[in-house]
Amino acid sequence: MTGTVLVMFGLFGFCALAVMVLVYGERKIAAHMQARIGPMRVGWHGILQVIADTIKLMLKESEIPTQADRPLYRAAPYVVFVAGFLALIAIPLNKNLVPVSLNVGLLYILAIGTPGVIGILMAGWSSGNKYSLLGGMRSAAQMISYEIPLVLSVLGVVMLGQTLDLYKLVEAQSIWYIVFQPLGFIIFLIAAVAETNRNPFDIPEAESELTAGFHTEYGGIRFAYFFLAEYVNMFVLSALGATLFFGGWRGPLLPGWCWFLLKTGAILFLFFWFRWTYPRLRTDQLMALCWKVLTPLAFINILITGLILILL
Repeated sequence: MTGTVLVMFGLFGFCALAVMVLVYGERKIAAHMQARIGPMRVGWHGILQVIADTIKLMLKESEIPTQADRPLYRAAPYVVFVAGFLALIAIPLNKNLVPVSLNVGLLYILAIGTPGVIGILMAGWSSGNKYSLLGGMRSAAQMISYEIPLVLSVLGVVMLGQTLDLYKLVEAQSIWYIVFQPLGFIIFLIAAVAETNRNPFDIPEAESELTAGFHTEYGGIRFAYFFLAEYVNMFVLSALGATLFFGGWRGPLLPGWCWFLLKTGAILFLFFWFRWTYPRLRTDQLMALCWKVLTPLAFINILITGLILILL
């Protein structure tokens, strides 16, 4: 019991540190993509800007709208955050560093993210604001739809590795599975970006239409939890992509954890790149991409993988 509590505290600290690094990194990358200098005033090259923003959010008064459903309004940010945080515990960070070893680790990660959708719906409905409700409904529709190609895209990897254990899937990759599953990885990446509600799939938060979507009425520490959850989910999906398609911690010369972070960081860079490059899709375009393109391609990928395994 004591060991489990220590692991949870350690992972929470890792999440907080990782999110601060990611937020600073994204601001700098976005600035360079748009020919700006980004944060520069707080600390050397603005390196303390994230800490200043965190203190501001923690000290800011958190008001509750008079028309809100108070219990659901208060609980929603924590439901969204916990769903992403619990997914992190099953990902092997190194050969000898697996927070919780599960023989169905992949299934666990895909399943544990579901309550996050419920948390977003709770936030949208309980705020008593039409923009929040529309944002919550859009987010639920998007996340449930893109869950299907996301799950289908990793089945090819499961067929190759013959296991749902993430540790064994990494051990089985003497050759990275991206070599055998390039289509699966592309589908996984697009669906993962959509699952995190980021550009070009950010219609649940579309500022020009819904102000900020489901978290319009949130501020202070409760808004910070939504923000934390978005980056934790992004890190979990990038780490999962590195584990399934790029051999996780495996690599020459450098320590395993270093390879894991480099591969995860490379996928995270794609998330940033997409956000600051592509325009937002319309709702009909977003759904058409999911149901008419990604889902059929994912089934074709599974069919081809199965045929090759039978013939070999």
